[in-house]
Amino acid sequence: MAKLKIISVVGARPNFMKVAPIHRQFLRYPYVVQHQICHTGQHYDYEMSKVFFDDLGLPQPDFYLNVGSGTHGEQTGKIMIEFEKVCFEAQPDLVIVVGDVNSTIAATLTACKLGIKTAHIEAGLRSFDRTMPEEINRIATDSICDYLFVTEESGFKNLLREGHSPDQIFFVGNTMIDSLVFILPKIDESQIITKLHLDGKDFALMTLHRPSNVDNFEQLSNIIEVIEFICYRLHLVLPLHPRTRKNIENFGLDEKLRSISNLIITEPLGYMDFVKLMKHSKFVITDSGGIQEETTYLGIPCITMRTTTERPITCEIGTNILVPPSKEKLTNAVQNVLDNSSRWKEKKIPPLWDGKTSERIVDIILNKCFINRVKV
Repeated sequence: MAKLKIISVVGARPNFMKVAPIHRQFLRYPYVVQHQICHTGQHYDYEMSKVFFDDLGLPQPDFYLNVGSGTHGEQTGKIMIEFEKVCFEAQPDLVIVVGDVNSTIAATLTACKLGIKTAHIEAGLRSFDRTMPEEINRIATDSICDYLFVTEESGFKNLLREGHSPDQIFFVGNTMIDSLVFILPKIDESQIITKLHLDGKDFALMTLHRPSNVDNFEQLSNIIEVIEFICYRLHLVLPLHPRTRKNIENFGLDEKLRSISNLIITEPLGYMDFVKLMKHSKFVITDSGGIQEETTYLGIPCITMRTTTERPITCEIGTNILVPPSKEKLTNAVQNVLDNSSRWKEKKIPPLWDGKTSERIVDIILNKCFINRVKV
């Protein structure tokens, strides 16, 4: 019997963390599955992508599309054109997509139109804010995927409310946590804290990239004042996203930012270095999605600079709080964390966030989705 051919599509760094543990699980069935990875190049810093691949034990991609930057339409279109060629060449039985980036919806559309089965890892998450491009990607991807794997109960409920059949929805947990569990025993190898001269010092960690926070001069200026507020109290590590760096320079805010004492600006970091900083930080302040999940698992206070989250479990039982990204509200939240860090929200790990999600996903794919094709 021919092997089951599966392609997983990655495009942005969070995708790598979600696919890596699934790839390792497929390697347990070499006579049953041929699993290949397609990197669209949506995040076009190839060297940084390589660092993430190395940290996570991912092989070099079987296909690299090199689509680069562009508008949402340009990027989505380029990926569809190039991924269609991959599908014609590889003839996969299943395409796995993860997350909510342009690569996710582009690969799903391409595969569906070619009659190829599709599976969405991290399905059903909803911020209910359609001004976020990611929300459109999530809704559109789920609407046409065959198999929907959800990370938390809200995802299951959202998909049922949208009319999906319970038979196509699988509550499996979070592959992002699988990667976190995988990397934690290794983080002592990272010298990032020493490299940044933070040994024995209190520090916070920040990520900043969302268009609503960095594409507007006034909003970005206010957040820089929040950074200044934090740095009066402790050190702050800020790995600068390319989009954020570009806007800081374009708005003439570079000198103001670099004049702030106790602020440590770095290039984007590899996964191992970032997790080590996160685990040892006093708190994390972010506008990202996945970091809300990782800090919840680690029990680290997280301030999310947004009014909505597609990951409500991180606020309901996790260590995350949503704070509208105004200067006053953010500085109050920071002060609250520093004043109450020892009494911050009690750490609770959401159901099935146990490091074994990828095992459940692969088992379902082989024994339910393709039960008549394979014998494990």
